[in-house]
Amino acid sequence: MELQGIALITIVLVMAEIAGVLLAIDAVMRRRSSQGAIAWCIALITMPIIVIPLYLVLGRTRFLGYTEALREAEAEMGENVSNWHDQMASLAADPHDGLQAIETLTRRLTGVPFTRGNRVSLLIDAEATYGAMLEAISHAESYVLVQFYIVRDDKVGRALRDTLIEKAKSGVRVHFLYDEIGSIKLPVAYLDAMRTASIEVSGFRTTQGLRNRFQINFRNHRKLLIVDGCTGFIGGHNLGEEYLKYRDTHLRIDGPAAQQIQFTFLKDWYWATRQLIDVSTEIHVDPDHDVSVSIANTGPADRMPNCSVLFSTMVSSATHRVWITSPYFVPDDVMARALQSAALRGVDVRILLPDQADQRLVEFASFTYYEDMTKTGVKLYRYRGRFLHQKVILVDNELAGIGTVNLDNRSLYLNFEETALIADVGFAREVEAMLQADLECCDEVSGAHFDQKPLHFRAAARLARLTSPIL
Repeated sequence: MELQGIALITIVLVMAEIAGVLLAIDAVMRRRSSQGAIAWCIALITMPIIVIPLYLVLGRTRFLGYTEALREAEAEMGENVSNWHDQMASLAADPHDGLQAIETLTRRLTGVPFTRGNRVSLLIDAEATYGAMLEAISHAESYVLVQFYIVRDDKVGRALRDTLIEKAKSGVRVHFLYDEIGSIKLPVAYLDAMRTASIEVSGFRTTQGLRNRFQINFRNHRKLLIVDGCTGFIGGHNLGEEYLKYRDTHLRIDGPAAQQIQFTFLKDWYWATRQLIDVSTEIHVDPDHDVSVSIANTGPADRMPNCSVLFSTMVSSATHRVWITSPYFVPDDVMARALQSAALRGVDVRILLPDQADQRLVEFASFTYYEDMTKTGVKLYRYRGRFLHQKVILVDNELAGIGTVNLDNRSLYLNFEETALIADVGFAREVEAMLQADLECCDEVSGAHFDQKPLHFRAAARLARLTSPIL
């Protein structure tokens, strides 16, 4: 019996090793960053019994079914989709000197050009953001579309919920979309209160369908609000009381770009429910403002890694400045090389990070990039006090991006994200002033910052970096 047991264990180990090797080949063949492929290969070959189940759940790089669902939606909508694109194209902004590469790229990625006639309001921190959202909802006449990654059943979450319920009772249609993993702690009673008031509520339903039952590693990280198709909100704030303590940034956009934000919501809602929403496609142009805006939605259903392409192109196109804020800094090879190359070209590259991260594993991994970045001239800053949660990029003197994208593998490859790109000198000055104020609350760090840590810390950081593909 003992020999039979040993033989059985040997067979299991051999089969596991064979399966690990085959899945390691699969990891190389799939679209992913080079460090992601290497990390999975090493883990699958050296620890197959432990890692194979993890790979089956976390190793997928492409979100299945989303694109097919959108084709179904477009077939149902018929000419309305092409008519909408024609309207948006008719409002194309005039080209901006020095931004031709970005303008061309975003049009190719989104199918929509930078549009003119937008008013953009910078909302610094949660009180300004939530106040502006509640005010906009209170003026809704027809419908409100809401989407958050994290929703909390606390004072902030209930305030927005109760405002939505009040509007729904007055006859305004409300649709509420949330990510089940991000909002995993949200009680059913919170959602049932909205359903009782005739609000349409749905999770993003990442795992729907037989092929997608293991798709739990993907997230819908978008934070959007649309009112009547003419006002849109986008940025870093989730919905919860904790965000009142964070340093974060959001935008209110009135004008054609709000239609792009709405279009993103409609696609996500259709994936989740297979329902088309009756919305206004009337495009409102603000006669007193003429800010050029493009909305880039990216995600794991894209045919190529659009998010990585977009952000690396913005960095590569810079001629004298790239300032970025991100709560997480675990860039892929493409982004890391773009940042280093820009700094070596003499571009002022500054990256603002939180002094205290909310995810310890991510913080450990980010430390390992310090020396590689600083030795090429990239300047790293750690923001003191509050947790820095904003996702902002400022390129030269005219282009700013604000949205939901973090500088990590998850945002670049695994999450559904959204970024507002604003090509406007005046708005860029506003963002510059905001970031200058943030820099006053920062301490610059050197590459030696990591080397001065204890050995056990550095070892933990190196191990954490191996897990960066799934952070």
